Amino acid sequence: MIEAPTPARETQRLNALHELRILDTAPEERFDRLTRLARRLFRVPIALVSLVDRERQWFKSASGLDASETPRDISFCGHAILGDDVFLIRDARKDPRFFDNPLVTGDPRVRFYAGCPLRISNGSKVGTLCLIDHDPRDLDDDDLGSLRDLASMAEQELAALQLATMDDLTLLSNRRGFINLGKQAVAMCQRLERPISLLYFDLDDFKAVNDTYGHAEGDYALKSFAKILRNNLRESDVLGRMGGDEFAVILTDSSEHKAREVLERLETAVSVHNGLHKRGYRIAFSAGHVELERARHRSIEDLLAEADARMYTQKRAARDSLAGITLSRSRRASPVTGEFIK
Repeated sequence: MIEAPTPARETQRLNALHELRILDTAPEERFDRLTRLARRLFRVPIALVSLVDRERQWFKSASGLDASETPRDISFCGHAILGDDVFLIRDARKDPRFFDNPLVTGDPRVRFYAGCPLRISNGSKVGTLCLIDHDPRDLDDDDLGSLRDLASMAEQELAALQLATMDDLTLLSNRRGFINLGKQAVAMCQRLERPISLLYFDLDDFKAVNDTYGHAEGDYALKSFAKILRNNLRESDVLGRMGGDEFAVILTDSSEHKAREVLERLETAVSVHNGLHKRGYRIAFSAGHVELERARHRSIEDLLAEADARMYTQKRAARDSLAGITLSRSRRASPVTGEFIK
């Protein structure tokens, strides 16, 4: 086994890592989603966001691995942070640096490793986003590009520790964070030639909830809808609160047909929520969905704009339909007071 040499400017690198104040913190969904997505896209048993400390590599996210850290002197990531691009080991048993490494001869039985360095604002490489398989394998150019995209998303989340990209109320990405993650998700799906769809939501008559029941109840409704999204979407999908009562979701590897199925599932989940929680109003939403087409959508902003427009078209159609029903009823009978419906 060959231990990785110490990087240049190691003191500066470690100081930058420690200033992030991320070591030994609790798991976070924004990092866990990336490692779950990596496992699914690359079909590997293990994906990690690994941070290389003075004497250990510590895992901010470990999908498929129970350990929270391993010694640095036996780490693959210690080698990966020495370079500027993906560090690739196709078969560790045939590599003189790793063939007798305890991580190869014992658990987790590393045979294949691919780690992309994670840089922060001062250029320091503090860790990696890496893939591990129990069998030898290789990555082609498209795969390498996708791994770089995922690493870039992880770098953005590290930067988000200093920049406000999360919505404090719902704990989803805010508009800035959603667009940052969305750009990478779109680029990755385009490179892999897989479909990607965007859903745009607006809670119906939300202002009336605040006016009638108070802003605390309005906050409860927003948090409830965010929870419904998290509980009924795949762990690798990108969720965000765009502002006010508007939300957006990027469905990776999903066509417009799949997006319609997701909307039906969400409508059912909202109905179940309303049946369980009697608070004087019902949560309801309007939604627009669109599948990425390269000829029409040049950016994540184009997708957002079209899905937003479709959502408002649906909302207007629903209001016009409701107005027609109300007018028809008013001609037959006197109006009656009913329960407020969102």
